[in-house]
Amino acid sequence: MSIPPPSGPQVPYSQGQYPQGQYPQGQYPQGQYPQGPYPGQPYPAYQTYPVPPGGWGQPGPPYGAHPRKPPVNGVAIAAFVLGVFCCVPAVGLVLGLIALARIRRRGERGKGFAVAGSVLSSVGLALWVVSLSTGAAADFWDGFRDAARGEGTAYSLEKGQCFTTPSGSLEGVTYDVDEVPCEEEHDGEVFASFELPGGAFPGDDMITRIADDRCYALHDDYAMDTWALPADVDVYYLTPTSQSWRTGDREVTCLFGNTDERGKLTGSLRNDETTLDAHQLAYLKADGVLNTALDSVPSSEYYEDDPIVHKAWAGRVARALTEQTGMLREHSWPAGAEQPVTELIGNLDEARKAWAAAEVATEADLYYTHLDKGYGLMDSERTVTAREALGLPATPPVYGEDGGGAGETPGKEV
Repeated sequence: MSIPPPSGPQVPYSQGQYPQGQYPQGQYPQGQYPQGPYPGQPYPAYQTYPVPPGGWGQPGPPYGAHPRKPPVNGVAIAAFVLGVFCCVPAVGLVLGLIALARIRRRGERGKGFAVAGSVLSSVGLALWVVSLSTGAAADFWDGFRDAARGEGTAYSLEKGQCFTTPSGSLEGVTYDVDEVPCEEEHDGEVFASFELPGGAFPGDDMITRIADDRCYALHDDYAMDTWALPADVDVYYLTPTSQSWRTGDREVTCLFGNTDERGKLTGSLRNDETTLDAHQLAYLKADGVLNTALDSVPSSEYYEDDPIVHKAWAGRVARALTEQTGMLREHSWPAGAEQPVTELIGNLDEARKAWAAAEVATEADLYYTHLDKGYGLMDSERTVTAREALGLPATPPVYGEDGGGAGETPGKEV
């Protein structure tokens, strides 16, 4: 640092009477010093300098070292984060003010974070006040709560619930659904669900095959009486997509829907132990044993294609008829239904004999003869009287050429 010269006219230095570097000694008494070049003006005061680190004569900091920067205030960072996300704006504002006070007192860094957090939190707090006055906050928290619970999504559907989709169709991909009372118009009614095993995504085709097999096998437990299903109703399912699989979605939801893509359902299709009386339940359980055996028909269409498989199927049907008639005999029927059920049992006994003969047939013609006789004795018209007596639907269902569409069930991905 340079020392400014005294004010007034500048007098140039001269070599004077002493050679350079030589000065008179002891000219002035101890403690007396000459005055400045002008009367009344002392020599300039000495310039003071700060004591170096470690004191005079001690080594200072290494050459080129810089002093350590003060730390960033952690409360200021927290205030900034809360201000950005606006999750709890009041807390972000309070933390911002605390951070500013600490920064001034301690000399810490982070004032920009504290100010930004306080401003953002103030804006967020103002928005909260406005939303509370308009009810928007309640709507937000309702939506957040429903999302956390899975409500309003395909994942939240449970057995017995009816719903609509935004598109009004059960085709394609959907996520949002709206549950509605089954008495109102709806797109689908859930009758079962199951979980797929973990691991890598098996592919859409594999999931579709699994869903088709399982859903058709499960629908009889929910709609025990197939005669009660309208002709325009079929089995559908909601399956995971490759994207939802990565989030842990493994559920397949089985449901009833209208075969017309834009068609609607009205009223529940449920008929099980929750809706049937004891006599209706006993009849349908016995009938379900036979239906299960009949549904296990061989994939080969003709006896000649695989005689062993066809004869094994005939044997399963014969044993199912034995079990069915046993269940019907064991139940105590009401007076009005006892006679019709007894007549039905007689027909089923004769049908069992025909199917048992088909099981041991050695020729195709003989096999088909017994098969036709067995089917004739189980004709749906022979069950109408018993059904009417029990208060069950008495109009036989009409099936399409593909037997109801098994294997071609449409599905929707979620």
